[in-house]
Formats: sequence, structure tokens, C-alpha cells
Amino acid sequence: MKNILTALGLFAFLTVHAQIDQDLNQQLQKSNILNKHYYGFSLYDINNQGFVFNYNPEKHFTPASNTKVFTLYTSLKLIGDSIPGLAYEERGDSLIFWGTGDPTFLHNRLDNGKVYNFLKNSNKKLFYATANTQEPSYRNGWSIEDYEFYYQPEVSVFPIYGNVIQFREVNGKLSLMPSHFDKEVVQLSDTTTRYRIHRALENNRLEINELPLPKGYVNEKPFRPSDTLLVKLLQDTLHQEVQLINLPLPANPKIVYSLPTKDVLREMMLPSDNFLAEQLNMIASFLKYRAFKTEDLRAYMMKEYYSKLPDTIELRDGSGLSSYNKITPRSMVQLLLWINNEVRDEAAKLKLFPAGGLEGTLKGVYPTPGGKAFVWAKTGTINSVHCQSGYIQTKKGNRYAYSFLNNNYMGSSGPVRREMVRIITHIYENY
Repeated sequence: MKNILTALGLFAFLTVHAQIDQDLNQQLQKSNILNKHYYGFSLYDINNQGFVFNYNPEKHFTPASNTKVFTLYTSLKLIGDSIPGLAYEERGDSLIFWGTGDPTFLHNRLDNGKVYNFLKNSNKKLFYATANTQEPSYRNGWSIEDYEFYYQPEVSVFPIYGNVIQFREVNGKLSLMPSHFDKEVVQLSDTTTRYRIHRALENNRLEINELPLPKGYVNEKPFRPSDTLLVKLLQDTLHQEVQLINLPLPANPKIVYSLPTKDVLREMMLPSDNFLAEQLNMIASFLKYRAFKTEDLRAYMMKEYYSKLPDTIELRDGSGLSSYNKITPRSMVQLLLWINNEVRDEAAKLKLFPAGGLEGTLKGVYPTPGGKAFVWAKTGTINSVHCQSGYIQTKKGNRYAYSFLNNNYMGSSGPVRREMVRIITHIYENY
């Protein structure tokens, strides 16, 4: 009897599979948008544990910020429940501390004050120990011309203020946070017709044109981090001396923890924060090697986990800014299934992804029947790349994992995004 039921169940799945395959092929083939470029789509039935549709599942695509799903998985495997804020050792009247890669220190959206208060309330002399690292501040394949835009801060061992300068109009005047950078401002007259702040490539010089400051102006620009600058910024905010020394990290340093890891992961995933993604890899490297070796970390993850994916993949960073990254739709789906097994609580898992129509990079993108989301997915967009991978819960209560990758289209990503929304909504309505 058991064998008969199993056979009937398999027959039913294959029948539904054939129906979905035929239907989705028709949906895709009639698209005047999708068939003008290179795309792939894989859809997996989580309840029945099998693919129900594949189009170019084995072909390689540049994933853009879908790369952050790999960073999410790395973090789930290696970081643990809490982010290590700093490592330290007390020696007599001295407190010596080392960076861990934690991006939340004085971060305008994330800092909870734990690390700051630890340093501020210490009655010992403070010494910041430099890290002997050759970790590049920029990853392979990043666009150098984007160096001064908010989405591409440089990576560092001990980030502060998110490694960006905030600019705001306050009572008709430009306010900088941190104010340390006021001394870097230079007024220039130029021929541009709009208010502009430009940071030099090789240093932190800030050139501001002489046009009137717009009311309500808000902007962010990365600064070039260094150990010397970090110490100055620490002294400015702690209001006490911090000295710079060169000491190796002890074998078993004490750790001050900052935020729950899930809070930082959610902040990385929902607005697609590149800086947090890169720094999470730095943290994972610190915890695994007690050193900053993100290239070794990627090699470890490739050997230990990603070698088990259906296809060979290539990852050069943790954020997706690199055009060198290459994945396949079915391998991304497999990664989503691993995350599904790693985070057994369904609500906790879905909270790590933008909810369609409601939040993050999917806010306002999908319909929300009854005010509820039916898709939770990571988006990814760079020039001629627009991707989406995540989970669907259909009107009938079925659960799917999917990856929809688009490369080499011309013009705006808007039409491509709308076609993906049409297809995913069709799946929600019919399957």
C-alpha cells in the first residue's frame, strides 16, 4: 500500500510539474521584454522537493546583489548569534583593543552604544592596535568611478560612522557628521548647474561648489579610512586620548559583542547595503582565522559548501558590486534551500528578505493581497543586470524557491522588473 501511495504521489507531482512547465513556457515566450535579452529562471517546489520549471538553469549570470544571499549563508554558518564588536586585552593601566570588522560602531542606523560605552567608561589608557593585513579596501571588479558614492564605502578593519560622511542642511547651513571633516571642505566655483559635493579620489578633500545649498539637502559620501584617521575620530567622540600601537592579536582575546547578528543581516538584505555585506565577510574571516583573509574565506566556503552546488560558481566579493561574480539560477535555488534548512523558523527566515510590496528594495513593487506579502526575495541591480531570488507562498498555500536572473538588457531595469513581477504574481495566483 505504501508503495502505491508513493507512486500516486509521484505521478501527481509529475502531472502538476508538466502543467506548470507548459504554462510558464507560454508566459515567458509571449514576453516582448524578456526575449530581447539573456535570462534564466528556476522554480522549485519546496513541499514536494523538486524543480517544476527551469529555463537556462545551468547558464552563468552576473548576479549583482543576489551575491548577498551567499554572504547571508556565510554569516549563518560562521558568525553566530552576536556580532563581535571589538577584541581587547587589559595590561595594567592599559586597555588595548583590536578591530573585528564590525561595521556598526557609530553607524547611524545600527549602533546600540555597547562598544562605545565600553571604551568611554573605561578608566584605563586606550590603545588601538593596528592589524597587519593586506586586505584590499576595494574588491576585484568594483568600479573605481563609484568611489565617492554612498553605496561603495571602502572596507576596513575597524569601521566608524559606516565609513561615510553625512551631509545635511540645518538652518540654511551645511552640517557634516563627523564634524572632523569640516576642515577638509574647500569652496570652488565651477560651471555645474546644480549643487555638488565632490571628494577627491586620493584623499578626503571635499570640494563644494558655490551654488546655494538646497533646503532639506541630505547626502552621504565615503571617506578614505586609515588607522591614523580612526584614532582621531575616536578621540573626537570619546573625548579622551587614544594611542596607536602595533601589537599582534593575542590567542584568546576578550570580546565585546555589539548587535544580534540577525539585525545586521536584515539591514544588509532589505536596503541591499554593500558596505555591511563586505564587513560581514570581514567578521566571518576574523572569527575563523583571527585575521582578515576574505579571499581565503571565499575559498573555504567554495570547498566546504559551494562545491556541492549543481554548477561551478565564481565569487569575488560579498556585496555583488563586482561584475566578475558568476552564478546559475539552479545553484542560487539550492542555496535558498540550504538557508531554508539552516533557519527552520519560517517567519525568522522570511524576515531576512525584503517582503514584496512592503519593505526594502521590493517596497511598492508587488501587490499585497489583504495587506500581506506573498514573495520574499533579494534583488540585485547593476548596469544591464537585474535579478531576483527568494521564496513564494501561493494563494493555494504552496511554497516555492526561485531565482530569476537577467543580464545584458538595454535601457532601464524597470520593464524587466515589471515582467518578473508579472510572472511571480502569476505563480502566486495559479499554483
